[in-house]
Amino acid sequence: MDEKTRIKKDIVMFEENIQNLKQKKNYDLNNKTIELATQYYQDSKYYLEKKDNFTSFGCINYAHGLLDAIIKF
Repeated sequence: MDEKTRIKKDIVMFEENIQNLKQKKNYDLNNKTIELATQYYQDSKYYLEKKDNFTSFGCINYAHGLLDAIIKF
């Protein structure tokens, strides 16, 4: 799988995870960590558009890490 495809796959996975989180009633969607994760997700899309795959991949990984922390803990 090439870099761009991998990043796009991770972006879609983040979108699915955030939608699943929104469906759960016990999560505060105004949580600052969720807000930060969403900002990293937006940054990832921006850098992907600019063809900066390295930065885009880093951003989406940060986004996933933050979201995972909230979901799992």
